[in-house]
Amino acid sequence: MKNYHTQMEAAKMGIITPEMEIVAKKEYIEPEKLRELVAKGEVAIPCNVLHKSISPEGIGTGMRTKINVNLGISGDAKNYDLEMQKVEMAHKFGAEAIMDLSNYGKTNTFRTKLVECSPAMIGTVPMYDAIGYLEKDLLDITAEDFLKVVRAHAEEGVDFMTIHAGINRRAVEAFRREGRKMNIVSRGGSLLFAWMMMTGNENPFFEHYDEVLDILYEYDVTISLGDALRPGCIDDASDAGQISELIELGNLTKRAWERNVQVMVEGPGHMAMNEIAANMTMQKRICHNAPFYVLGPLVTDIFPGYDHITSAIGGAIAAASGADFLCYVTPAEHLRLPDLSDVKEGIIASKIAAHAADIAKGVPHSRDRDNAMAEARQVVDWEKMFEICVDPDKAREYFESVPPADRHTCSMCGKMCAVRTTNMILAGEKVEFCSEL
Repeated sequence: MKNYHTQMEAAKMGIITPEMEIVAKKEYIEPEKLRELVAKGEVAIPCNVLHKSISPEGIGTGMRTKINVNLGISGDAKNYDLEMQKVEMAHKFGAEAIMDLSNYGKTNTFRTKLVECSPAMIGTVPMYDAIGYLEKDLLDITAEDFLKVVRAHAEEGVDFMTIHAGINRRAVEAFRREGRKMNIVSRGGSLLFAWMMMTGNENPFFEHYDEVLDILYEYDVTISLGDALRPGCIDDASDAGQISELIELGNLTKRAWERNVQVMVEGPGHMAMNEIAANMTMQKRICHNAPFYVLGPLVTDIFPGYDHITSAIGGAIAAASGADFLCYVTPAEHLRLPDLSDVKEGIIASKIAAHAADIAKGVPHSRDRDNAMAEARQVVDWEKMFEICVDPDKAREYFESVPPADRHTCSMCGKMCAVRTTNMILAGEKVEFCSEL
């Protein structure tokens, strides 16, 4: 019989759980070393005890960089079938986490189905769901009401929750004193800010933090400490509001660990490239090396329609500099709810960023597929190349769209292919072009 509630509690007791065994095998790490990292809080294994279909993943020090896919219904887009197709897309391309950000009507039906079928970690933002779940206007919601929504999500099997507990009165004071171009761009953060200003009360998730932790501990839900004051444009990055909230998040991290609740800390959304590495170092220091979860960061503000690219650039730098978990951004960011094509583009862009960072960090076996691809390209084995690549359907479609006369080349270089030329010379063959024209 289990004598622990959470992965962290087990790790502190010297117990290697079945979930740790799975993660250790995936990450090529000794189970005992992983247990030590989980005990210290440097690795989180978000895994609600009620999520039976999950394939556990580790997030944090020494682990592969993981990615998250956001989806869910809204008042303007209520197609549940489409959202489930996005879920299937996320599974197909190996997203390790899916966040249900539904904010319209009774969302628990969709969320319950998601938990039942998904091997990926499932995350939510209870604040998004509060108005629909409680059927109350924002001003009428009480602190106790917010806790009811947290419990409801935990009981449905959610593995991690974004809780904006750091936007307390001190952080709000720093934000208001300095001012910003974009003010607050976090949806959950803006709702809490509005609730605090209208009621005159402290942030309920900060004021009743211990009660939140009690709920999360019961189901082993990882708290993802939300960055309500994250910068929404590059000019707001690294300002007093962002850093003031980060300091609060560092304290909240320690308080959660003391209660054996696993923690991730969320990070900036928009930031110039030259600030990213320093921000990752600062976050890790202030938040005691807890796993860091970033949205982007987007490195420029003027490319709507291409923000999966601006995000991938920032995400690669962030992850190479210490971030552990990337939230995908799609081409639809800032414009509309993403469709299936947008979701695919966002996933692939985030996968590129995560994988590139893992190579830079020397994560064990991160280069294996790249080396296999190089070997397949060296012998011009197209079928092997398609088998190795992340999106073989797209690669094959491009290759076949303008097929070469000689399958040992592609249509760009034809018989002047550098690989073909070099292979022929090394094989002692003569290279001739005029006779073949």
